Amino acid sequence: MIIRRETAADIAAITDVTVAAFRNQPFSHQTEQFIVNALRTANALAVSLVAEVDGLVVGHIVFSRVMVSDSTRDWYGLGPVSVLPAYQRRGIGKTLIREGLSSLRALGASGCALVGDPGYYARFGFRNSPGLVYEGVPQEFFLVLRFGGEIPRGVVVLNDAFLATG
Repeated sequence: MIIRRETAADIAAITDVTVAAFRNQPFSHQTEQFIVNALRTANALAVSLVAEVDGLVVGHIVFSRVMVSDSTRDWYGLGPVSVLPAYQRRGIGKTLIREGLSSLRALGASGCALVGDPGYYARFGFRNSPGLVYEGVPQEFFLVLRFGGEIPRGVVVLNDAFLATG
């Protein structure tokens, strides 16, 4: 498996991977591929990595800047992260997350936030922080990982690309 930055030649494969990964997920509105494309169009992909196996793109992860109401800077959001169903449970998602977080640290990020399963993301150091919220999401599913400094307090706002539906 190779983890590398996305290229323009990967865009169609990333869309296919994202659609397949979220197709049967009950928590999804099946808009993740539109979100990724809208982030790309908005030039908001801070980190975008693909996982490749034998020349086939089988996974993708994206990180984008988030705004925090207390004016804290250099925080990012993780997601979506996608792996083709036939390649899930092989450590590809975990590797994409670890490489992506490493890339964020190299950029000088202060931290990362996400909406996800606390049981899964705890292995990467993500925790709930009651002082930082993402409106509309139950607090137990909004998780943060601090790289340096204090965890912000306030409301996190994602890029408008997260509203994309088509």
